[in-house]
Amino acid sequence: MSENMIEVIREEDMPEFDAFVASHPKGHFMQTSLWAKQKPEWQHIAMLKRDANDNPVGGMSVLIRKVPKLPYTLMYCCRGPVCDPEDEETVMDLLSACKSLARTMRSYAVKIDPDLPKPSPTFAGCLAAQGFKLVDGGKNFEGAQPRFVFRLNIEGKTEEEIMAGFDSKTRYNVRLASRKGVVCKNAGAEGLDDFQALMEETGRRDGFVVRGRAYFASMLENLGEHARLYMCYLPDGTPISGALAIWYGDKVWYLYGASSSQHREYMPNYLMQWEMIRWAVEKQCRVYDFRGVSGDLSPENPLYGLYRFKKGFGGDFVEFIGEYDYVLSRTLRKMVDVGKKMMMKRAMRKSKKN
Repeated sequence: MSENMIEVIREEDMPEFDAFVASHPKGHFMQTSLWAKQKPEWQHIAMLKRDANDNPVGGMSVLIRKVPKLPYTLMYCCRGPVCDPEDEETVMDLLSACKSLARTMRSYAVKIDPDLPKPSPTFAGCLAAQGFKLVDGGKNFEGAQPRFVFRLNIEGKTEEEIMAGFDSKTRYNVRLASRKGVVCKNAGAEGLDDFQALMEETGRRDGFVVRGRAYFASMLENLGEHARLYMCYLPDGTPISGALAIWYGDKVWYLYGASSSQHREYMPNYLMQWEMIRWAVEKQCRVYDFRGVSGDLSPENPLYGLYRFKKGFGGDFVEFIGEYDYVLSRTLRKMVDVGKKMMMKRAMRKSKKN
C-alpha cells in the first residue's frame, strides 16, 4: 500500500481515530484529538492507514506550528505513530505521508519521538531509510519528551499484588502518610489554586519555568474524564502536594507534580502515587507510567533522588529510542533553535525574579 492510501481524518471522523488510538497497545494520549485541543496554537492533522478490509492498522497525529513572522512551520508527531512497530510497510507509509504533508505545510523540520523502547531495530531502520536523524541529547530532560521513564506493569494484578512489588520503604511510606492523616483526593477544578501555588513553589525550588493556572484548567476541561488533579492535604486542610494524571486506553500517566518544601515528613507523594496507581487499576489498565527520570544513574546526579523515588514502586526503567528530526531547511532550523534558547533564558531569568 502506498502513501496515497493514507487517509487524512476529517473533523467528523475524529472519534474513530481516537477510538483506534485508545484500543491499540501503542496508543498514547498525546496522539489524540483531545490532546490537540490542549495545544490551540498548533494546527492538528491526523492520518490513518487501513487494511484491505477497511480496518485501521496505523495512525499518526501531528501538530503544526507556524514560525513567527515567517511563512514556515514546525511539524511534531508527539509519541507517535500508533501502529505495530514491526509492520514495516505501515511504518514506512505513515512516515512517507508525514514527509509529504510537511512539504505541503512548508515545514522546516519534522520532529518525532515514538513511544518505543530502545533499540526497536525495525522502526529505527524505517526512520533511517526515510531520512530521519537521531537528535543528540543528554541523559536528563533535554528533549521535548522524557527519553527515560519508569513504567509499572499492572495488567491483571490486584492492588495487593501491586503493592507487594514495592520495596519495603515505599510500602512503609505509603502507609505512613495515611497514618499521619494525609488526605489524597481527586480535587478537580476546585484544587487548581492550591496546585498552582505548589507548582510555583516547586519551580522556584527546582529551577524550571512553570505553566500558568489557565493551562492546567484547560487540561482538565479538554481531557474531561481522562484527566484528574490529585491533591494531598494535611488534616487541617493545608495543601502539601499535587499531581495531574491522564488516563487513556490501557495506560495512566503521571504528567505534572508539585510539592511543598515543608511537611515532607508526611510522605504525601508516596500516597499520591499510590492513589494514581489505584485509578489505573480501576480502569483495568495495563501500564502505569511514572514518566521522566534521568538516564544518569550515578548517586552524584542531582536528579538521582527522583530516580530512586520512582524505582521504589517496582516499575521497569525504560529508555525510548529517542527524538528524531527530518530537516527540510537546516538554515532555518539553526535560526529557530537560537531563538528558542534565547527565549528560554529570558523565561528562566523572569521565573527566578518572581
